[in-house]
Amino acid sequence: MLDMEQARFNMIEQQIRPCEVLEGRILELLKHVRREHFVPEGKRGMAFMDMEIPLGYGASMWQPKLEARTVQELHLTRRDNVLEVGTGSGYLTALLSALAGHVTSVEIIPELSAMARQHLHSYHRDNITLEIGDAAQGWDNGAQYDVIVLAGSTPVLPTAFQNSLNIGGRLFAIVGDAPAMEARLITRVAADTFETINILETCVAPLKNALQPKRFVF
Repeated sequence: MLDMEQARFNMIEQQIRPCEVLEGRILELLKHVRREHFVPEGKRGMAFMDMEIPLGYGASMWQPKLEARTVQELHLTRRDNVLEVGTGSGYLTALLSALAGHVTSVEIIPELSAMARQHLHSYHRDNITLEIGDAAQGWDNGAQYDVIVLAGSTPVLPTAFQNSLNIGGRLFAIVGDAPAMEARLITRVAADTFETINILETCVAPLKNALQPKRFVF
């Protein structure tokens, strides 16, 4: 019988901390938002493993350390209005909504959005809006956000996302093609000034309909 609390403790100590996630409130959050509740039935035993977990429909949950590092890098506050592109299981949505003011999460696959809604139901969060649609190249023309998180990679980062940030807003995006992708944090310092920090190298599945580079064709 898997001891969930021991497995959660091991995940935090052996995966999360070594990935430079040391902020107390993030480590506490990982204890309270129960990852095993967001994992598909029959895969509960994988909830704390250092791996991606398939959700079906070509989607996966990220490795726990990537989720935790993402949330830490965003420095969320209760004033932040967040856009998440790719709801998936709803786990990252739950983490973001625990620290932010409001989270709008967009999922292209209706079945996944319905699954996430079910998972999030027990958390009784009234600061989450789940939407169904294709946000891979931008969402909700004209709306501005303090934080944008792309929960899938994109070979080319659409400028629509940077342009949707408020001044001081942060965008977390994993950019590039497999096997070498870069997780980036982009901050809008002024109307036309952006600061980019490369956080780590990783490799995750691309968003459906992600923007592709103009490939050279003979």
